[in-house]
Amino acid sequence: MIFNRSIKFPKANSFFLFGARGTGKTHLLKTRFKKESVFYLDLLDPERNERYTLRPRTLTEQLASLEPKVKWVVIDEIQKIPKLLDIVHQQIESTSLKFVMTGSSARKLRHGAANLLAGRAFVHHLFPLAVDEIGASFSLDQALAWGTLPRIFSLKTSEEKSDFLKAYAHTYLKEEITEEQVVRRLEPFRRFLFVAAQMSGQIINFSKIAREIGSTTPTVESYFEILEDTLVGILLEPFHESIRKRQRGNPKFYFFDMGLERALSQTLSVVLKPHTYAYGLAFEHFIVNEIWKLSNYKKKDYRLSYLRTKDGVEVDLIVERPNLKRALIEIKSSERISEDDVRSLERIAKDIPDSESFCFSKDSTARKIGSIQCLPWQRGLVEIGL
Repeated sequence: MIFNRSIKFPKANSFFLFGARGTGKTHLLKTRFKKESVFYLDLLDPERNERYTLRPRTLTEQLASLEPKVKWVVIDEIQKIPKLLDIVHQQIESTSLKFVMTGSSARKLRHGAANLLAGRAFVHHLFPLAVDEIGASFSLDQALAWGTLPRIFSLKTSEEKSDFLKAYAHTYLKEEITEEQVVRRLEPFRRFLFVAAQMSGQIINFSKIAREIGSTTPTVESYFEILEDTLVGILLEPFHESIRKRQRGNPKFYFFDMGLERALSQTLSVVLKPHTYAYGLAFEHFIVNEIWKLSNYKKKDYRLSYLRTKDGVEVDLIVERPNLKRALIEIKSSERISEDDVRSLERIAKDIPDSESFCFSKDSTARKIGSIQCLPWQRGLVEIGL
């Protein structure tokens, strides 16, 4: 299937394109540059990888011999050889060439030459498919069960989808974690992934997870950082007016795709049924990810957090929007919203200044209950500026 991706690339500036494996970076760039002459370098190719690792200046020599009609250079999986960024930097400064550098992890680049490109190459992120990108073939239940990685939509049976997602999880462990030597010992990290997937969308108890996998709290904290750095999840800070106090609180974690989360938690064979607790969690997970994707693509600079009070009252999502009121969002998978569903949000909203409150749900009828705008989730996304 062909999807019209929402991400917009600069036409006259070099840029990074980061995204987890399988999000469609290579296909998207080949589509973007199909009418242009491009020098393409794939660092996943073992022979090329070894050649440029041993002798990075090979790239300089090749670029010097390019025909004048070549204006763009695409380097796929740049994190494989970060030293090449020194050459990219020099070429941007001294030639008219423009560069596109893709990667499934920004981890290595944060500790090396990538800093030299600050301001010289824009940064973009690609995610699994958003609802608008899928179009008329979108099915909420299918998205909750299998996620929205592009490859899923070319598979016909549940068995094929399950096999793909299991292989994807294995590839992540093999290529991103083992080959990149991100962790010293793979087995504790493998156990961590299982526990983290089971707790996806919940407040993280670092010490509890450490006990379950036989590790230390600092190690578990570093594992979550790895998930963020390899772009397979997002950490949601607890809301507080004080930024310092936010950083001290325990975050929530959401995997970037429901299919991967279910593969890692070994629940792909479990049918998600509406009106169940598991379905409600999956729906919340889906909405948080959709808001994260769209706010990135539309460059909204939205800040996402959650709130839980001392007496256990929770706001699923708080979206801080520049020049707009904070959006307090309750996420319900119900098909009929009642006053009981929004009573807690109504009460807590009074204590959060400069805010407006929403309930996103599967209810097809939009209405206002007290101060809460209860909206079908698709319309809710539009109402908060997405």
